[in-house]
Amino acid sequence: MPGRILIVDTVATNRIVLKVKMLAAQFAVDVCATKAEAVSIIADNRPDLILLNLSDAVADQHSLCLDLRRTPDTSTISIIAVGVADTSRARFAALDAGADDVLPHPVNDALLLARIRSLLRVRSTSEELQLREGTSRALGFEEHKAGFDGAAKIAVLSLLTSGQNALVTGLRKGLRNTIHSMLPHDVLRSGAGQSAYDLFVIDAGEAAVGQSGLFGLVSDLRARAQTRLAMQLVVVPADKPEIAAMFLDLGADDVVPHTSDAAEITLRAKRLIARKRQHDKLRDTVRTGLNAAVTDPLTGLFNRRYVEPHLARLADQSRKSGRELAVMMIDIDHFKAVNDGYGHAAGDKVLIELADRLRENLRAVDLVARMGGEEFLVAMPGTSVTDARLAADRLRALVNTTAFKLADDQPPIKITVSVGVAVSGRIKAEASAINKICAQADKALYAAKSAGRDQVAMSKSAA
Repeated sequence: MPGRILIVDTVATNRIVLKVKMLAAQFAVDVCATKAEAVSIIADNRPDLILLNLSDAVADQHSLCLDLRRTPDTSTISIIAVGVADTSRARFAALDAGADDVLPHPVNDALLLARIRSLLRVRSTSEELQLREGTSRALGFEEHKAGFDGAAKIAVLSLLTSGQNALVTGLRKGLRNTIHSMLPHDVLRSGAGQSAYDLFVIDAGEAAVGQSGLFGLVSDLRARAQTRLAMQLVVVPADKPEIAAMFLDLGADDVVPHTSDAAEITLRAKRLIARKRQHDKLRDTVRTGLNAAVTDPLTGLFNRRYVEPHLARLADQSRKSGRELAVMMIDIDHFKAVNDGYGHAAGDKVLIELADRLRENLRAVDLVARMGGEEFLVAMPGTSVTDARLAADRLRALVNTTAFKLADDQPPIKITVSVGVAVSGRIKAEASAINKICAQADKALYAAKSAGRDQVAMSKSAA
């Protein structure tokens, strides 16, 4: 789904150029010149990411960055500082003010778009985890206790030996953690120990990247179960922004020019480690606090108890951002005939397989739940009427185009579902708003059933 971007720049020409580029990339865009205007826009139409010119000779821009980071409601908005001088000192100052990344003038278009995509992925993951933590608190589970994190485990992956590598020396001095140095592809053969790494620092600054296999290394680390949650910081050639863009699109969390000083690289590493720790704690909260009480034991999906408070949080998020929320009610057609004809064990297999298909074909931020019996709910934040219709048709096709396997001595059977979809307008603050959306989706589901089943029916929510 396209994100919303706010451009803050005192120079009208800069605002126009950036707006044209962002619109061409299919983002929704707001523009302004001052901190006061930005604060007003953020309150009315919260952006996913801000492009902020920190080279302006006004203190407002730096204070805006600091204020956003210090305010809980805006702390997850991604910020890219643009127009900053291309020096390590200037980049460090922008990062220290709260920017997620710094792109000096002139901004390379490919690198800018790759960085935006990377930060929006991070923001989606962070918000999904925070939403689930908030839901666990609403359900009465104990908040995660702060504890001693211990030293981070960091690996520098470089073709240089530890003694030759100034990167290793600088990180050891700045982080005061144990730094393991190894050849890049040794980490893929290092066995179970690799799961303990918090951060991989990949030295591609002076390597022949295309021949070294470092592109493949980044994607391999992100794809493997043992290393996919570790952060990745890639040191890249300073004069090749297209290489930096490629690393970001392959899964790197951050890139830094090889000409950067140790202070900047250390700051970026510290921030990635802090993000990893936060995500780990939020995941632990979800696993330990919610699973037993709010998970359907058959399908592993969230159950009805979880749905109500989490939908309320999604609705509140939708109201603040001004973006739509789609709710789908999905019901298996003629499910009683499956139980009667093949037995309840076969019916359970159908429910489990349907749950897997839904879960594997939706975003992390989407809510998938079993409401009871053969009825499922899907909630998709930031989803327009058109996108909701396309998603519902896609999910319906995922069910009816591939038969469901039962027991070994039984042939696969065809299953279909009916889907009712409601999409909110601007959500009102009253508590009943989310109930209205669900009622609209239920009504649409009934219409799909009445019209012959195995189809999608839409209903524009009045919420």
